[in-house]
Amino acid sequence: MPVLKTVNMAGNETGEINLSDEVFGTKVNRAVLHAAVKTYLANQRQGTQSTLTRSEVSGGGRKPWRQKGTGRARQGSIRSPQWKHGGIALGPKPRDHRLSMNKKVRRIAMRSAMSDKVAGGNMIVIDAIITEDYKTKIMVNMLKAVGADRKALIVLPEKDDKVIKSIANIQGVKTAYVNTLNTYDILNCDKFIVAKDAVVKIEEVYAR
Repeated sequence: MPVLKTVNMAGNETGEINLSDEVFGTKVNRAVLHAAVKTYLANQRQGTQSTLTRSEVSGGGRKPWRQKGTGRARQGSIRSPQWKHGGIALGPKPRDHRLSMNKKVRRIAMRSAMSDKVAGGNMIVIDAIITEDYKTKIMVNMLKAVGADRKALIVLPEKDDKVIKSIANIQGVKTAYVNTLNTYDILNCDKFIVAKDAVVKIEEVYAR
């Protein structure tokens, strides 16, 4: 059973927390993590890119010159792909890039991602993340105190506008709730910072 030290917002140790083996101590499945990240990134694509084919480009209804006798290569339309301003051959068209992943595999990926952060010493449990004011400086000082002044993902147990808006201006730092967590964000951060109350909710959701 993984055991982590808990800290307060000033970075001082306040105790220990026992983490669930089922959620934070599982074997990391690299193949499932790869599939989860690939699925997430594919589903972020809008798929709206589009090019015009030769049939969609205006003009080119007349043969530019006669077939024979000019000494030049035969041409049927100035909107053929080899012409400037001509149509694009085999260019992208709007399509759906969405991939699917079943719930069981998604849960394995989430557990693997969180276990990887624990194993690498990159998960930080804070007793409570609160602020009385809308001040970015408070959150910046907290991140420095806990050793997370690079990319970080902060998981809150519930919505807190003051905390969220205080973090919003910090480059490379994202916030999430237990029900909005995803594998990509967990793997993409350098430090996985979780409020103590959020740990309990994560274990309730992702335990087998």
